[in-house]
Amino acid sequence: MARILIAEDDPLIGSFLEKGLRASGFSTFLTDDGEQAQRLGLTEEFDLIILDMGLPKLEGFHVLQELRSRGNMIPVLVLTGRRDRDVVMLLESGADDYMPKPFRFDELLARVRTRLRTAGTEQPNVLTVGDLELDLRARRATIGESTVDLTAREFSLLETLMRHPGQVLTREQLLSHVWGYFFDPQTNLVNVYVGALRKKLGDDVIETVRGAGYRLRAQ
Repeated sequence: MARILIAEDDPLIGSFLEKGLRASGFSTFLTDDGEQAQRLGLTEEFDLIILDMGLPKLEGFHVLQELRSRGNMIPVLVLTGRRDRDVVMLLESGADDYMPKPFRFDELLARVRTRLRTAGTEQPNVLTVGDLELDLRARRATIGESTVDLTAREFSLLETLMRHPGQVLTREQLLSHVWGYFFDPQTNLVNVYVGALRKKLGDDVIETVRGAGYRLRAQ
């Protein structure tokens, strides 16, 4: 299991990243200041760092510089709201990739997987639960011998459920992972998309646990 260090001082974004990455099968450690991020990056074994630029105590740019000056070549994905010329400086200083804020989780997840694949730390490409199979690289879903056409959101929702077969996931967990950290908690998006998945996969694939959330049957 790949280990990811998340250095982000915004508690909402940090929690969103931690929950989303854990739901996607990663081990995470969250820190909210630059000094600890630098210390952990230099002394602990992580496979990737997600590094915010606006960290307290020590800015993300200086964390990145220190890592690279000491020969630490761990992949670093930078989160930034800064101008284009600052992004160029970050990449020239050793960042492997960057995401402008605000960002979509599914895009960030794709970039994380790409960096880990390049570094030789790959996650499983195919998820299987019973006769349901999800190919993450080809973005293809099959049930039995039949291919199922899914939208991007349906695919992300199904992936989240398939990573936790038999486990109840709340509406809030699903909203956070699939739609991001800017969502209306009163929305019925989850209900609508679960209904769409049931029409395509079968009514008995996803269970509603009244008052709790949804779970994929562990067939």
